[in-house]
Amino acid sequence: MSGGHLIGAFLEMMSAERGAAKNTIAAYRRDLADYAGYVAGRQQTLLTVDRDTVNAFLDRLKHDGLSAASSARRLSAIRQFHKFLCADGMRGDDPTRIVASPKSRRALPKVLSLAEVDKLLTTAEAEANKEASPQKQATAQRLYVLLELLYATGLRVSELVSLRRSAVMRDASFLTVIGKGSKERIVPLNDRARDAVKAYAATLEKDEVFLFPASGADGYLSRQVFARDLKQLAMDAGISPSRVAPHVLRHAFASHLLAGGADLRVVQMLLGHADISTTQIYTHVLDEKLRTLVETHHPLAEG
Repeated sequence: MSGGHLIGAFLEMMSAERGAAKNTIAAYRRDLADYAGYVAGRQQTLLTVDRDTVNAFLDRLKHDGLSAASSARRLSAIRQFHKFLCADGMRGDDPTRIVASPKSRRALPKVLSLAEVDKLLTTAEAEANKEASPQKQATAQRLYVLLELLYATGLRVSELVSLRRSAVMRDASFLTVIGKGSKERIVPLNDRARDAVKAYAATLEKDEVFLFPASGADGYLSRQVFARDLKQLAMDAGISPSRVAPHVLRHAFASHLLAGGADLRVVQMLLGHADISTTQIYTHVLDEKLRTLVETHHPLAEG
């Protein structure tokens, strides 16, 4: 069977058995046709191609300027194709089995300093307590509570804005959070956040379902409105708005906890990460702490 027919059979399986979308099928077709052409240029076929050729193909993609993420997606398509050939008995081995996936270097998350977070909270609290029109004061109080909760819990912004009133547990000492994949976790609140959310919840209508209600289709505050209000607060606090966003506060929560000595797995649980490898992006904080510790306390460190 020719390379084109093998790819066609694979794509038919992906469409019929796995329900792959048309765009996915089209992308696989392009990627596999490119791969098949490269293999043919090395005097091999899709049934005889070896691991060295697969690695050489990835090297060519890198040389052509393709990003690590795009190369990894190409390799994923090639892996699935070769698994299909093995499963259907057309090949006895999989040349991609121990090929390393191209890895992109993840950028370190933007993090605010403790002083900057304190400035944001202090400014938000002052705005919430300032005499203003009822609507403006309600907006300022909501923003203050959102900020206290975000920095106290490290919630994803989608989890935060959609919190139900019933999520506040045990005299507001804990929150029940529904995260990705509808997984539930319980997150503790510090005293400041607890006091803020208790006072704020008391101002809501008794039949209100959401902690941060809004008139939109979802019934709760949109992420965009929160992000906009947060950037305005940053300006009021004398911090560049480009450095402040809800996810930056989530990063600050994790980084500051680790810098304070928290266990990485505890931070993983609080953030709702399914895999600790996701949380390990914050270990740059631990690396810096360790370096400072050695420089400060090593007997040969310069005084």
